[in-house]
Amino acid sequence: MTSLALFSLLYSVSVLTLIDSSLSSITAASKCTLLNSFQPGFVIQGDYVIGGIFPLHYNQEMPDLNGTYRPPPVNCNGFDPRAFRWAQTMRLAVEEINQNPVLLPNHTLGYKIFDSCAYPLTGQRAVLSTLNGVSEENSFTHQCTNASPLLAIVGESGSAQSIVVSRILQPFRIPMISYFSSCACFSDRQKFPNFFRVIPSDDYQVKAIARMLVRFNWTWVGLLRGDHEYGRFAVQGLLRELQETKVCVAYQEMIPLLYNRQVALKIMKVMRSSTAKVVVVFSAEGEMTPFLRDYMTQNITGIQWVASEAWVTASVFSGREYYPYLGGTIGFGIRKGQISRLGDFLQTVNPERYPDNVLMPPCSGQESLLAQHSAYMNTSSPRVAYNAYKAVYAIAHSLHNLLLCQPGRGPFQNNSCAQSNNIHPWQLQYYLQEVKFQIAGEEVDFDAKGDSVPYYDIISWQRGPEGNIEFVNVGLFDGTKAVGEELLIQEDGIMWAGHQSEVPVSVCSASCLPGSRKAVRRGEPICCFDCVPCDSGKISNQTNSVDCTICPEDFWSNNDRTACISKKVEYLTFDSLGIALTVMSVVGACFTLAVCGVFFCHRHTAIVRVNNSELSFFILFALTLCFLCSLLFIGKPTYWSCMLRHTAFSITFSLCISCILGKTLVVLAAFTATRPGHNIMKWLGPKQQRTIISSCTLVQVVICAAWLIDAPPFPSRNTQYEHSKIILECSVGSSLAFWCVLGYIGLQACLCFVLAFLARKLPGNFNEAKFITFSMLIFCAVWLAFIPAYISSPGNYADAVESFAILASSFGLLLCLFAPKTYIILLKPEKNTKQHLMGKENK
Repeated sequence: MTSLALFSLLYSVSVLTLIDSSLSSITAASKCTLLNSFQPGFVIQGDYVIGGIFPLHYNQEMPDLNGTYRPPPVNCNGFDPRAFRWAQTMRLAVEEINQNPVLLPNHTLGYKIFDSCAYPLTGQRAVLSTLNGVSEENSFTHQCTNASPLLAIVGESGSAQSIVVSRILQPFRIPMISYFSSCACFSDRQKFPNFFRVIPSDDYQVKAIARMLVRFNWTWVGLLRGDHEYGRFAVQGLLRELQETKVCVAYQEMIPLLYNRQVALKIMKVMRSSTAKVVVVFSAEGEMTPFLRDYMTQNITGIQWVASEAWVTASVFSGREYYPYLGGTIGFGIRKGQISRLGDFLQTVNPERYPDNVLMPPCSGQESLLAQHSAYMNTSSPRVAYNAYKAVYAIAHSLHNLLLCQPGRGPFQNNSCAQSNNIHPWQLQYYLQEVKFQIAGEEVDFDAKGDSVPYYDIISWQRGPEGNIEFVNVGLFDGTKAVGEELLIQEDGIMWAGHQSEVPVSVCSASCLPGSRKAVRRGEPICCFDCVPCDSGKISNQTNSVDCTICPEDFWSNNDRTACISKKVEYLTFDSLGIALTVMSVVGACFTLAVCGVFFCHRHTAIVRVNNSELSFFILFALTLCFLCSLLFIGKPTYWSCMLRHTAFSITFSLCISCILGKTLVVLAAFTATRPGHNIMKWLGPKQQRTIISSCTLVQVVICAAWLIDAPPFPSRNTQYEHSKIILECSVGSSLAFWCVLGYIGLQACLCFVLAFLARKLPGNFNEAKFITFSMLIFCAVWLAFIPAYISSPGNYADAVESFAILASSFGLLLCLFAPKTYIILLKPEKNTKQHLMGKENK
């Protein structure tokens, strides 16, 4: 059976007992007999009586509930001087009101105060005792009068106890004002129509804690709660608030309501092994006291505690022995107030009015109360006591307004007012909903849900001068402000766990630095992740980026992947490669011109005349242009350079090959003409040679013209081959035209090769056909190797490959065709005769 079910059962039994007792008192006698005593109880008579329930003890021993005999009462242990101060504050408030000539004039308040032992079952007995007609004279006897004329109750501290008390009071329509029950469940007016409180709802506290976790980047936290509605609803509310944040919960543990050391040690084992160094605790002082004692015996340190308002100002933990383990605790405390007479009142309490089991030890008159009973005498910053003080004044002001009611203006259905000698609790409840008054400079009222203004002080546990813990105010949370502006923290004034000045780190995974992204681990919370470097071309310039951002088209990521930088623009420029190609081009052109000069100077010699000087000069001219064409491939591509480099190269080479083709035909015809009956040379005269060269070259010119008209080459930006660079290159425009140009040159070269190959064995010491054959072999080999190299090389490399192919083929033609001739002209002039060339010299 759950604790809530047990409470409901006990509640039903209690109500039936009350009804049975009432019926028995009507039929049997005018007085009832107490079936059991309930001590302690503080009772003072007055015109109007209010109740008070306080946890004067924070622990209890449950009796043996075997059902075979009458169970003894619950034994309360652990006197709580802090709660005793709250009860005394209620007494002070009643005394001040009774002495106030303006508030409730000619009327007095009485009270009945009982101990709940910080336990729902004992709280139930306390409220039943409050409802009984106990008088001041027989408060601790076994006699009682009829039902008490109770108007309201101030209580309880714990939410679990307040749920029981409120449900018992509901049939009697008696309002209660809690000074310390913050469970969000009480905002439901259908379930708790008679409940009011002067402490903010936990809905606001969990918002404040969520804001704090986000503020300090605590994304990996543990949750610890008590086994009651306060802890359950607070944890549910916090988890709901954290859904929209990056904070994850490492674990959730619950401290048993009836403390169990074995369970507590298991919780501490989880805390010790977890990587979460921040623990949020929603618990009451009662269950935290034994838990923290065992926590200290386990010597666990390094935990940053985030305390709820239920225990963040508990002076029982202010001893110096707690500081190594709880120092640096931070949390949200109830707003403190000022009660001017409280200190003097606490020191003048008359001990004869109270039972022995709540008396402090006898005093000799020489003791220092602040030193020996600091929890009781600490009035420097009353918080819960101030709430109890406000609760009594709220009842008094509501009662005062009720007594001043004028007929026709009352809030009741018949617009009548209550009689001063016949006031009912439900009438007081109406005025509680509308009460508004000033106390110690603060305005007190209740909203439609019975809640008060959401306001918290941020408390930091710091070391005092004597090594004890002091509760230092380091900020505030104002729930009335706009979202994002509620939290105000003085971070410089905080001393964190371990006596550190730097904010503790509590994360499942270290932050991903700029240049990387988070990759969530499968099956783990989103706070646990791996840091993966951004891919090339993507960046992240923030920590813990979920995704990397793609750089714009003309930009690329830097080496750290933190910024997009302009892509490097590449083309065949005058760098080492460009300079080398330029030198080769110029040298080739110079060699060609030099050969041309040599041939011109020796134009009348046999070797020049035999090899058709006119065609030789045409070939040298074409080769010069071919060498110079390679220069068009160096430099930044432009619209004109792209058109010119391909067309000039193709036309000049076509001219060169056409000349070689003409020369091959002349050589072949010349040796064929020596045979009887052949007169082919008349068809290959100078005019016919020029016609062949012009016609063959014209075909290439027509192809190039069609290419330029239809789809000319143009400069383009290649960003696909190497994404980190922009390669400026010349797009061929029409691939068909480009390959037609190359194909036509290849066709000419193949035809030259075939014809030269047929004439390779013709007689003579200087066989021109052999040199043409070798030159065509080199030419074809170069351009066959060029095709795959060109296709696989982008941008500047493609241009370099094409330029190198032009230079290589040009050098091949120059060397194969003219090097032997130049050698003979310059170094072997004795062989530069017609007889030697024809192989007819004397041997």
